[in-house]
This record gives sequence, structure tokens and C-alpha cells, in this order.
Amino acid sequence: MDSETALPTSEGSRNRRRAALYVAPFLAVGLFNLVILLRWGLDPLWAFAIVPPILFITAVAWIAFRHGFDRQPHDPGGQP
Repeated sequence: MDSETALPTSEGSRNRRRAALYVAPFLAVGLFNLVILLRWGLDPLWAFAIVPPILFITAVAWIAFRHGFDRQPHDPGGQP
């Protein structure tokens, strides 16, 4: 086996779990909002129109947390 081949590590699974924990409340709030709209009597077609943005933002946030955007070092001397 090549020594440069990246194998999955426990750090990767920990990052996925951390990302899921950070994003879960936002997903829950979005889906709760959907339930409220449906129970309020809104036409289901319009209520489910908000599902794609909820899922898209959740996926983008999960990817961002998964790859550690919140842990990137700040370089004050770097170019803007």
C-alpha cells in the first residue's frame, strides 16, 4: 500500500459527529417551522417550498463545520 494514501481516521469521524451536532439544531428549527406552517393551514405545496433552502443551508453548514472553518488560524499579517 502507498504511504501517501489517506486512510479514514478517528479524527474524520469525530469531525463528522461534531459537524452533525452543530448543524442539528438549525435543521430541527427549520423542520419545526415547516410543521408549524402545515398545522397553521398553509397549502402543503407552499410549505414544502421552504424545504430545499433548509436542506441546502444545512448541507453547506455541515460541510463548513466538517472541514473546520471555525478552527482555521487567523493570519493578521496576511493579505486581505
